[in-house]
Amino acid sequence: MLWKRGRRSENVVGASSGGGSPTGKGLGIGGLLIVVVVALFFGKNPAELLPLLDQIDGPGQSTATTDSTPQAVPETETTDFVRAILGSTEDVWSALFESGRYPSPQLVLFAGAVASACGHATSAVGPFYCSGDQHIYLDTGFFDDMQRQLNAPGEFARAYVIAHEVGHHIQNLTGVMQRTGQLRAQGQAMEGADGLSVRQELQADCYAGVWANHAQRQLQWLEAGDIESALNAATAIGDDRLQQQSRGRVVPDSFTHGSSAQRVRWFKVGMETGDTKRCDTFAAQRL
Repeated sequence: MLWKRGRRSENVVGASSGGGSPTGKGLGIGGLLIVVVVALFFGKNPAELLPLLDQIDGPGQSTATTDSTPQAVPETETTDFVRAILGSTEDVWSALFESGRYPSPQLVLFAGAVASACGHATSAVGPFYCSGDQHIYLDTGFFDDMQRQLNAPGEFARAYVIAHEVGHHIQNLTGVMQRTGQLRAQGQAMEGADGLSVRQELQADCYAGVWANHAQRQLQWLEAGDIESALNAATAIGDDRLQQQSRGRVVPDSFTHGSSAQRVRWFKVGMETGDTKRCDTFAAQRL
């Protein structure tokens, strides 16, 4: 992926001081899988466990702070990559946003643990979007864990992860998250193969595909194998794949993010069409 062609975003910041773990080492994807398995077992969205993670750490383990003052990030190859991808999402969504003004999220890089408006989180949660402060949180070691533990290497696979979280930001700005919450309060199921949580996550995948379509038009930065790497990443984090790996069986009634096939399908819908209107997973009869 010729990502260095991208404009660098100014919205990538570091977590406030004291936001990391005492050892500076996160739980990584191994911990993420544990959180996902627990969430799926109890029929929860993994993000809903954020407030509990502070308790899981135990006394003296968490050094996260409520100070939200952003810090400068070290200029490494990884941070430069993140800036380029986020910058591209800003350019694409600024052009597509119906209101004509796209308020970009901040992307907070952290190591080990971080305090967000959604609660204290460790690396176990993986990348996440918090609607409370409109920030995306990304552990600096996550990309390495994608390659080692999920067998999902590739720069475009990493870009897909960021674009998916930006997709949640779009949902927040357009009221999708709020409507989902209202439907949940009315008794509609969040979990399950046809649940609201799955539909919300698949729409974020579709939005990631829309970004990929327009970014490629703008920058012509994809190389041979890039698309396959993103599809491989979508496959690796499907609910059925994770459940099979952790439990040895698949339980669709506890899906929160969608199957591997569904995640691939909706990313491809967005990428092949570049049309946000094709991403209405809530109206789709077949996910």
